[in-house]
Amino acid sequence: MPTVLVTGASRGLGLELVRQYAEAGWNVVAAARDPDTAGALHDIAAGPRATVAIHRLDLFDHASIDRLASELRGCAIDVLINSAGTMGKGKFAELGLDFGKFGSSDFEDWQAVYRLNVIGPMKMAEAFVEHVVQSQQKKIVTLTSILGSIELNKIGGLYAYRASKAAVNAIMRSMAIDLGKRGIAATALHPGWVRTDMGGPRADIDAPESAAGMRKVIAGLTLENAGRYWMYDGSQLPW
Repeated sequence: MPTVLVTGASRGLGLELVRQYAEAGWNVVAAARDPDTAGALHDIAAGPRATVAIHRLDLFDHASIDRLASELRGCAIDVLINSAGTMGKGKFAELGLDFGKFGSSDFEDWQAVYRLNVIGPMKMAEAFVEHVVQSQQKKIVTLTSILGSIELNKIGGLYAYRASKAAVNAIMRSMAIDLGKRGIAATALHPGWVRTDMGGPRADIDAPESAAGMRKVIAGLTLENAGRYWMYDGSQLPW
């Protein structure tokens, strides 16, 4: 039975990925910053067929990442999914392009966005690379955003979030090259505009559709097609 580790597992896309992988019979390591308040996650773990292990993980605290890696020493992780992410203070779903516009930068917030969206996936990969190497599937996936595409940026704004996703795209591209030598397929994956707390109620698709599409892309991920800018529907985005 394969094993998947999902960060940001208490809500949104992370929670839905946990649900779908558990229903598919996978062992799921569900990592959440505050699992004590993650009622929906515990409900999934209590399901009759679920094999979900819930772990506390604060991605802002690198010691927390190292502790979890140590706790899971010897556990082969077939797929590591860096799902946790943030747009920072405020919500694009409510403010539109007034959120993150030029001249309103909160640079402490920038640091928090980068800490979670960019440094977090890199630290997770370095902490868990040996767990992934031990597995059969050997895959590392980071959820990115279409807003990280430089070519597709026609409206400006959203500086911190756009920059963080463009940066993590570059990280995953390099990771595919470097870790491919060890048999690991690494890639960036855009989940679509999803109706979650982050995406808002006007988004295009719901979490179950996005997660199902992403799982299909991940299932088809190989060393040959790693390091690309995938969409949840299997298409590719321009950098």
